[in-house]
Amino acid sequence: MQRQPGPSSPLGLGSRLGSRSIVLVGLMGAGKTTVGRRLAQVLDLPFKDSDQEIEAVSRMSVPELFAAYGEPEFRALESRVVSRLAAEGPQVLATGGGAFMNEETRRLLAGSAVTVWLKADLDILMERVSRRGNRPLLKAADPRAVMKDLMDARYPVYATADITIASRNVKREVIAEEIAEALDRFLLAPSD
Repeated sequence: MQRQPGPSSPLGLGSRLGSRSIVLVGLMGAGKTTVGRRLAQVLDLPFKDSDQEIEAVSRMSVPELFAAYGEPEFRALESRVVSRLAAEGPQVLATGGGAFMNEETRRLLAGSAVTVWLKADLDILMERVSRRGNRPLLKAADPRAVMKDLMDARYPVYATADITIASRNVKREVIAEEIAEALDRFLLAPSD
């Protein structure tokens, strides 16, 4: 049995969300996991992280998967996992930075999820990712240039998400509440 947002869920989102998942997209360091956990608490929904699910099914870390199989194979696995998880809603799902770049994944999410882009500027992203050394795409001589290139390539695609929220240096509770309020407005809007 699928869990619906509980009675403590603010704004009565449960019936309007139905079986759809809330899928957080954005670059590494945008706060998808930390904000996603808090959002799940606010909405009384389960939380899943696609990278953690990938690591569980493969019994390898994301950096190990990149090293062993390369980015194309990792992205194919990621697409399968994200599509499966999103269909298990309602829940809050944090995805890896590249997941939303797959056209088939975006198509599947359009039917089974409400997508939320956590948009952050370059300085914030670099400050956050510098705290962890496990980012395969940033194993480069100039990680800032790599991140800027990723922003240039991915931000136009992320912009197709249903909702955009600015990720910035405030408490995750603030961002989670902003997402909940934006979801409320989005789910009240008439369908096209």
